[in-house]
Amino acid sequence: MSLLLLFAWAFAAATILPLSSEVALVVEIVRRGDWQVPVLVATVGNVLGAATTYALARFAVTHAPSPSPRVARASALLARYGSPALLLSWVPVIGDLIVALAGAARMPLLPFAFWTTVGKAARYVAVAIAVSQR
Repeated sequence: MSLLLLFAWAFAAATILPLSSEVALVVEIVRRGDWQVPVLVATVGNVLGAATTYALARFAVTHAPSPSPRVARASALLARYGSPALLLSWVPVIGDLIVALAGAARMPLLPFAFWTTVGKAARYVAVAIAVSQR
């Protein structure tokens, strides 16, 4: 796997596609023998993928259907905790909803980018440290 493929996989995994980027990250860390560059590449790709979801939701908010129970839970989380709720943007399913709701709520871009980056980077660093410890 190359860094370009890792970037693309991490980007796609941050959209509504049902993908996981952790395996791709582990493969690249093992292949390279270091974790810093793969973590950076995966984080940038994953944050840009989330930003795409955020932007699509921001522009599509007027056409949104009635919310499902999962959307209602994510919406309540975002309303209760504000932009720090985006620390959970890496969690499967609910993370994508939180990102989309942040866009639909027209959350300012800087808090969105900051909290999303911190959450996604922390997850990748944790995976990298776990892989490096074996």
